[in-house]
Amino acid sequence: MDRERLPNAIALNSIQFNLARVIGPLLAGLALASLGMVFCFTANGVSFLAVIAALWTLKVPPREEAAPPLPLAQDLRIGLRYVRREGPLFGLTLLAFAVTFLGTPLLTLLPVFAQNVFHLGVEGYSRMMVFSGAGAVTGAITVAWLGRFPRMGTWALAIQVLFGGLIVAFALARVPALSHLLLFAAGAALIIVFSLMNSLVQLIAPNHMRGRVMSIYMMAFRGGMPLGSLASGYLANRLSAPTALVINGILLVVVAAVFLVRFEKLRSV
Repeated sequence: MDRERLPNAIALNSIQFNLARVIGPLLAGLALASLGMVFCFTANGVSFLAVIAALWTLKVPPREEAAPPLPLAQDLRIGLRYVRREGPLFGLTLLAFAVTFLGTPLLTLLPVFAQNVFHLGVEGYSRMMVFSGAGAVTGAITVAWLGRFPRMGTWALAIQVLFGGLIVAFALARVPALSHLLLFAAGAALIIVFSLMNSLVQLIAPNHMRGRVMSIYMMAFRGGMPLGSLASGYLANRLSAPTALVINGILLVVVAAVFLVRFEKLRSV
C-alpha cells in the first residue's frame, strides 16, 4: 500500500469501531429497557459467532519466505533501542501512553457522571455514549478526508491541548445538553489525536522495523487505558469524578504544551 495513504486507511479502520459506539448504545438501551440485562449479555455473546464466521472465511494470500525469527527477548531489545534512539518515535510512544492514561477515563467515568452528576438512568448514559461515538466517527472521517498533510505532529499536539480543555469543560459542565456537545467534540478530538499519532509512527518507522516499533507503541497505547482507568477511578473514589477529570485534562494540556515547546523533531513531522 502507498505509505502516503496510511492516514486514510488508519482513520477508515477506526470508523467501524467508533460507529459501533453510536449504534451499540442505542440498541443496548432499548434492549435493556424492554428485554432485560440477561438478553443483552446473551445477544452480545451470540454476536461473536458472526465475527468467528467472518474470520473463518478469510483467504490470506501466501507471503514471501521471511528470515528466521529472532528470539523474543532479542527482538524486544532491538525494538526498544531503535525507538529510544529515534526522537519522534520515542516522543510519540510517550504521548500515546499519556493520552490513553489521561484521556480514556473520560469514557470510563461516564456511568458515574450519568448517575451521580446528572442523575440520569440507562437511557441518559446511552445518549452520552452516542454523542461521544458520533464525535469519534466525525473525527475519523476528517482524518480520512485529509490524508497526509504537513506538520501532522504539530496538529496532533495542538488537538491534544484542545482535548484536555474539553475534558476539563465536561467535568465542570452541569447542563446535559452542553455535556453532550462537549462529549461530541472530545470524541472527535480523541480519535483525531489517535489517528494522527498512529499514522506518524507507521510513516516514520522503516519497513524492516515497523512490526517491532508498532508492538512497543501499542503496548504503551493499550497499557495506558487500564492503568489510567485504575488511577482515575481511585481519584474519583477519594475526591470526585469531576475532580479526577479536571486533573487529567490539565495534565494532558501540560504534556502537550511541553512537547510543543521542547520537541522540534516531533513538531516538524
